[in-house]
Amino acid sequence: MTSHPQPFFEPMPGSCQVVLVRHGQSIPFVEGQPFPLVQGHGDPPLSPRGLWQADRVGERLAPEPISAIYASTLTRTQQTAAPLANELGIDVGIEHDLREIFLGEWEGGLFRQKAAEGHPAVLRMRETGDWGEIPGAETNEQLRSRTVGVINRLAADHADQLIVVVCHGGVIAALLGHALNTDPWRYRGARNASISHIVVEPNEWILRSFNDAAHTGGLTFDHDPA
Repeated sequence: MTSHPQPFFEPMPGSCQVVLVRHGQSIPFVEGQPFPLVQGHGDPPLSPRGLWQADRVGERLAPEPISAIYASTLTRTQQTAAPLANELGIDVGIEHDLREIFLGEWEGGLFRQKAAEGHPAVLRMRETGDWGEIPGAETNEQLRSRTVGVINRLAADHADQLIVVVCHGGVIAALLGHALNTDPWRYRGARNASISHIVVEPNEWILRSFNDAAHTGGLTFDHDPA
């Protein structure tokens, strides 16, 4: 008698599996001491905790059959990608459109201060779920358009391969909102160094996992391991 075991998921031919990694924790913002800017975007490096998280990402993903690694133009993503790239001997490709949401007048870390103060624009942003409420910032649609565009291009370049994309929390939210055709605000707050997995098939995107950070010491809470 022929048996038929439950099959594993198999991407369609021509698909690209994309592992989205949020960068590790960055250093704190100190009032009056803005972060340096790269093409207008705040560019803090990783904190000691973030560097530890980057090492854990490298350990977690090194056994996978990774064909390429990409990061944004910002230091925190490149530092997060470095341990994995060094382990695999892969150069990190730098993609401008993987950078974080442009926060307009509140770049350089000022957004953190305004959020802590409960600024009215932050309250409107939380109510509407659109980053465009911040003065001069990108809208959700602008963010979605540029980030989906770069992922589609990378997926076309890496058909039938697995790639790692180290990026930012807002970018991940935008991409998952696109994948599921829903409000990206529902996917905000991905944990630092977390892993999400999408499959870019020729005619659709499939979400396989979101916000997996077991490799950094927990499943739910953002705290240092005991």
